[in-house]
Amino acid sequence: MQMTPDYVNQMQWHQTLGFARQVCARVFRDGGAPADALKAFGLGSHADCVGSDWSKAVELIAEVMCAPTQKRAA
Repeated sequence: MQMTPDYVNQMQWHQTLGFARQVCARVFRDGGAPADALKAFGLGSHADCVGSDWSKAVELIAEVMCAPTQKRAA
C-alpha cells in the first residue's frame, strides 16, 4: 500500500498518482524503461535508485509533482 506524503492533500495525491501512472504506461507502451519516464520529468539522476521498478518510478514522479513550489527572490 502506498502512503501519502504528509505535506500533500489526499485528493491531490490520488489524482497525481493516477496521472503519473498514465505517463508511465505511455512510456512503457512505447518501449521505454522507468528511467525514461523519470527523464521526461527531469529526474534522470534518480534512475539508478528506481532500476526497473515501475511502481517506484510512479511514486517518485507523483512526489515531485506534489512537492511545494520554491519561492524565488525578487
